[in-house]
Amino acid sequence: MINAFIKEIEEALSKSSIVVSSTIQKYFGSSKKDAYIRGDLLFIDMSSFEFAVYITERGKKVIINKYRLQFMDSQNRLIFRYDNAPHHKDILTFPNHKHLHDGKVINSNPPKFSEILEEITASIAQSSQ
Repeated sequence: MINAFIKEIEEALSKSSIVVSSTIQKYFGSSKKDAYIRGDLLFIDMSSFEFAVYITERGKKVIINKYRLQFMDSQNRLIFRYDNAPHHKDILTFPNHKHLHDGKVINSNPPKFSEILEEITASIAQSSQ
């Protein structure tokens, strides 16, 4: 199941037309039932995406224990970040939430990697108009 999770990330990257470069590191626990995956992506407009995900395999499910998915513009200013750090207890989807560029924090569940790339693609397309 962990390998399927990683494969989803790799397939989404291979289909993307906006990724200029990517680095992905995978670290597996001794039981192979948990993994830490981190990566850095650079896009055609020089914006970037950093992600870190700690997952555990339980039966036929992959549980996302911790995650941070951060998209920044070419000046390293935040565009958005999804994470599950337990610091916004007033959010309905606590601990999951999304930080916006204007400082707002909104409800959010952890998106799939392909959904993140779609959101970034739309953001890049909008900013180039």
